[in-house]
Amino acid sequence: MLWFSRRPRYAPKRSFPAYAHVPGTTPHPERDAAGHSYGAEHDAVDPLDPAAPFASEPYLFGFDLFNHGYFWEAHSAWEELWNAAGRTGPTAELLKALIKLSAAGVKARQEQGAGVISHARGAAQLLRAVHGEVGREDYAGVGLIELAELADDVADAQPEVGSHPDLDGGRFGWTLRPHKK
Repeated sequence: MLWFSRRPRYAPKRSFPAYAHVPGTTPHPERDAAGHSYGAEHDAVDPLDPAAPFASEPYLFGFDLFNHGYFWEAHSAWEELWNAAGRTGPTAELLKALIKLSAAGVKARQEQGAGVISHARGAAQLLRAVHGEVGREDYAGVGLIELAELADDVADAQPEVGSHPDLDGGRFGWTLRPHKK
């Protein structure tokens, strides 16, 4: 018997882009006329309320993008929220950690091991710092230490040359799942 596990969608009303951008391989989504988001206007996003993360569609869509292998696009989605958060404080640091984890995914797709390692380690460090700052395990629907350990695992598993062993069909073999308290 075969078991299939579908990756959850947290912002199902939003459509995925036509392709997952990989720098040097696909057209830049916004700067290239052939890009999947060329000429698209971006609405300003409201800052993420860490007490109500499921109220932020842009935040949740970042998880969808990440979980389905759109690492560059997840990075971009979370970067908009990071800017809205003022780039400082625990919420901004959490978003920066998610951005770094997305960048690790981009580097994994590019088979750039050193980039995977540095971005994943940076994400883990930021997540632990947020944990220390907020004094609790759960923040904005993210288990901080659990995700930090996963980021460390991503770095530890990266070979010097070649694809990341957890990358399956352009996606990590695991899924980021924000949770409600």
